[in-house]
Amino acid sequence: MISNHSNLEPALEETPQAPSFKEAFWYWLKLGFISFGGPAGQIAIMHQDLVERKRWISDKRFLHALNFCMVLPGPEAQQLAIYLGWLLHRTWGGILAGALFVLPSLLILMGLTYVYLQYSSLPSIAGALYAIKPAVVAIVLFAACRIGSRALKNKWLWSISLTAFIAVALFKLPFPLVILFAAFIGYVGSYYSPNTFNDIGAHKTFRIYYGKAVIDDDTPTPAHAVFNKSHAIKILVVFVSVWLTAMTALTAMFGLQATLTQMGWFFTKAALLTFGGAYAVLPYVYQGAVDHYHWLTPIQMIDGLALGETTPGPLIMVVAFVGFVGGWNQQVFGAEGFVLAGIVSSIVVTFFTFLPSFMFILLGAPFIESTKNNLKLTAPLTAITAAVVGVILSLALFFALHVFVPYGYSLDTLIKDIDWLAVIMAMIGFIALFKYKLSIIKLILTFALCGLLFNSVV
Repeated sequence: MISNHSNLEPALEETPQAPSFKEAFWYWLKLGFISFGGPAGQIAIMHQDLVERKRWISDKRFLHALNFCMVLPGPEAQQLAIYLGWLLHRTWGGILAGALFVLPSLLILMGLTYVYLQYSSLPSIAGALYAIKPAVVAIVLFAACRIGSRALKNKWLWSISLTAFIAVALFKLPFPLVILFAAFIGYVGSYYSPNTFNDIGAHKTFRIYYGKAVIDDDTPTPAHAVFNKSHAIKILVVFVSVWLTAMTALTAMFGLQATLTQMGWFFTKAALLTFGGAYAVLPYVYQGAVDHYHWLTPIQMIDGLALGETTPGPLIMVVAFVGFVGGWNQQVFGAEGFVLAGIVSSIVVTFFTFLPSFMFILLGAPFIESTKNNLKLTAPLTAITAAVVGVILSLALFFALHVFVPYGYSLDTLIKDIDWLAVIMAMIGFIALFKYKLSIIKLILTFALCGLLFNSVV
């Protein structure tokens, strides 16, 4: 619904002054510290600030950029920041926006991870960690319900989701294989039953007029945003060269099979598989970091997700925790260099995880901005999204088993082995999220405070 704006205040009909690079710097830095609430919350913050208040970009152009980011692998909110930064201030504007979106989260998470590794054995800290584990189970289950309600529109998509759940939870099939199979089903299905695979949850909004913007609906495409084939090739060559240089340097300094080198390669693959957001790729990160490389334990993985939920920035920043703990546990720099190993590993993992996001935007945005066609998710991506729901459910089951029966179980003593307090807490957490719409950060902090106070008193 587009509101009538013929009688609006004159100020809204005046184009605001374009932001300077310095002004943009301070905004993106501020955003990095306040971007709580997951991708939905982060996108809402940017829309409120950049479309409604500052009017740096119009609602239509904002949504046009968002639609492109939604179909890419990687964190869509961070990619949207890169896109808008690039549109306003060319390449360096995009790099600045994307870097500042994650830098505060990286620094905060490294500090929290150090405290976690050093002091998690203290009764008060242990109590807080115990209490937030059931909250994590509730959060992941809630994420599956939320995505499923938008994505599973018919029985065939439900079938794909169930198959993905069984494949990962029971048969332990690799996450990339499940995603590729789902994409194949969607591709084939688009020929035989196109209506089945064309109902992906498109981004919708009420069209409200907020006044003229610096980059308005009818603003001509900036010169730097016009698609140029030779420029696209240059961007691709630059990013591939940066990746090769970093991997070559790690290999030369530490060896091909060294922990840091393997982290670089593994998290590059993870970055290219994050269709559906962080919850979708976490099972893949778990399979590699816990099962294959043994960089951290299952319980540490759950704790890392809980810490990631309490920090600003994209949830996929939990990989920084994985890197820090992995470098610490593997003693990358020897028995005396725990902290340095954690910091360096965390930086390496973050670099390789987010590098593709910058490439996708700087490479593809000129084409998207020049064509200005509304993007629609293809049939394979529809099937992938359905599979993602099943994968997230398998993640919820994995977390639940380790939280509810932390010391293992047998069928004969299952009832006795279950931690019923943790089960009740998870149920309370899910109800608080689903029915009462409590924010994730408030749930985590409330549970952590209850656990801390309980252990301190007892």
